[in-house]
Amino acid sequence: MTKKNRGMFICVEGLDGSGKTTQAKRLVNNLRLRGFDSVYTTEPTKGEVGRFIRRFVLNRDKRVPATLEALLFAADRIDHVEKEITPFLKQDMVVVCDRYVHSSLAYQGAAGLNLEWVEYINQFVLKPNLSLLIDASTDVVVKRLKKKKTVMETAQNLKKVREIYMNLAQKQHLTIIDGGKSINEVANNILDVVLQRLKTKPKI
Repeated sequence: MTKKNRGMFICVEGLDGSGKTTQAKRLVNNLRLRGFDSVYTTEPTKGEVGRFIRRFVLNRDKRVPATLEALLFAADRIDHVEKEITPFLKQDMVVVCDRYVHSSLAYQGAAGLNLEWVEYINQFVLKPNLSLLIDASTDVVVKRLKKKKTVMETAQNLKKVREIYMNLAQKQHLTIIDGGKSINEVANNILDVVLQRLKTKPKI
């Protein structure tokens, strides 16, 4: 199949347990089946800063200061854009990113940080062409998680995070996808939105 040259930067956001990782990977596969050269990437990354975050920030009993979290995620994001996202986009690929700036706004915002400051330290990274928010209720994601995997996945914290996500969706044009539906229904809804956007071949 001839590959279609329509580069685009898409971010998939949502609570832990919302299904965003599953859907981000399915989106990449669905796009490839339709001839789009597409790639999956994620944050925290597999780079040096990302590995540090996974080991020393997420996998611990007590959270580090939210300011430190935000700065580390911003540093990892800059590295991510430089080493992965920008090179892929220069190859005219569709880049599907599992978490991006809105995750920092939601999770560190829920920890009490000023959202304008979080935006400020992320001002040097690329803006996505499309940001999708897979929305699922806190009760649903807590049941899906079964056990707490990181210091950020408590029911109380996830409730605050969801509130910020919904506010951001209204103010920053995130496209809300109903994550309470079946996996196939969610995947089809996401694909419809993305294919519609790809028709215009947006520019970074």
